[in-house]
Amino acid sequence: AEAEAAAAAAKEAGTPEEAQPDKPDAADMDSGRARGGGSLMCTGKLGDVMLESSKIAHTLARRYARTVQPKSSFLERAVLHMHVPEGSTPKDGPSAGAAMVTSLLSLALGKPVRQHLAMTGEVSLTGLVLPIGGVKEKVIAAQRAGVKHIILPSANQRDWVELPDNLREGLEIHFVSTYDDVYQIALNYES
Repeated sequence: AEAEAAAAAAKEAGTPEEAQPDKPDAADMDSGRARGGGSLMCTGKLGDVMLESSKIAHTLARRYARTVQPKSSFLERAVLHMHVPEGSTPKDGPSAGAAMVTSLLSLALGKPVRQHLAMTGEVSLTGLVLPIGGVKEKVIAAQRAGVKHIILPSANQRDWVELPDNLREGLEIHFVSTYDDVYQIALNYES
């Protein structure tokens, strides 16, 4: 499931600070950099819909990075490589979009993603976070991965409320409508 995303931030060298290869129910994502001009290469367990989501995520991350750090041109210049490892559950849906944007911004801004955080949500080119399916499965995967905070699209509040109490127990839920909401929780949590 795409619930677990960007479990650790990308270090300056483009490697995650804290990988979780032993958690096969969660989709891990790595973003790294190479030399060249502003492009994104994707490898691993990505179907056509996830490849499309990665392109949307790259476009949104480039635009959003300019609002957070106007002088930064990292995403405009860097050749990026996003990899979804073979060990992750293969999926082909758009719900990893928010996680992809977050992974790219973490790399570009040099900011670690909040620890013990999982997120899911399709993103639009304008930064809206759209509803997803499979909330129950994603919450179960997040619990197995030791997650404490979950970001879900606001449109999925009913799905959350309908979950049994034992699945919601111990989890802090954050409902979001825009990518700005995601950013504040995932990357701007210290301010």
